[in-house]
Amino acid sequence: MLVGERMSHPVLTVSPEMSALDAQAFMRRERIRRAPVIHDGKLVGIVTEGDLLNASPTQATLLSVWEINYLVSKIKISQVMSKKVMTISEDTPIEEAARVMIDNKIGGLPVVRAGKVVGIITETDLFKIMLEMLGARQMGVRASVLVPNRAGEIAELSQAIFEAGGNIIALGTFAGADPSTSELMFKVAGPDEATLRSVLAPLALQVKDVRVC
Repeated sequence: MLVGERMSHPVLTVSPEMSALDAQAFMRRERIRRAPVIHDGKLVGIVTEGDLLNASPTQATLLSVWEINYLVSKIKISQVMSKKVMTISEDTPIEEAARVMIDNKIGGLPVVRAGKVVGIITETDLFKIMLEMLGARQMGVRASVLVPNRAGEIAELSQAIFEAGGNIIALGTFAGADPSTSELMFKVAGPDEATLRSVLAPLALQVKDVRVC
């Protein structure tokens, strides 16, 4: 899966001359938490909900509420936006986008094609993908097992599930407590909890959890 398949587009943007209050109202209305800042068709920054909430004049504590509101209304996006913007391309694997966002502690990446912003990939998009990958919107029996980290484990367990009349809705692989083990999550339609546990137990180091969900 590539970024271009799951990015939000067309992307909602703001201009550097927009006031912080107008941008705040715009983002609240559109239910977004960040927006690329575009000037003359070029990406010049990115502004987040947090940037706007923190926007305030430095001398505010000495002013009346009316003076504060007036000064805040004059703050421009260009004064509060982040000018160093990390971007990504449409043909980037989705897991690479997630790595960049986690490593840099950012919640979204503008997607750029030939210098133009064509979309944005956000933490919300990644959460939606995670729900799909783990079969969270489909009913079934969910089983988590600990297995040795070696070739053929997934194939062996999948074959056992198939022979028990199971259809695998989703499969997730996760790191174990140490490099010698992995945790596998199967979401299965067909067998009940007891049947699935009995099928997996002889083939796993530990059946950690089995439940209908």
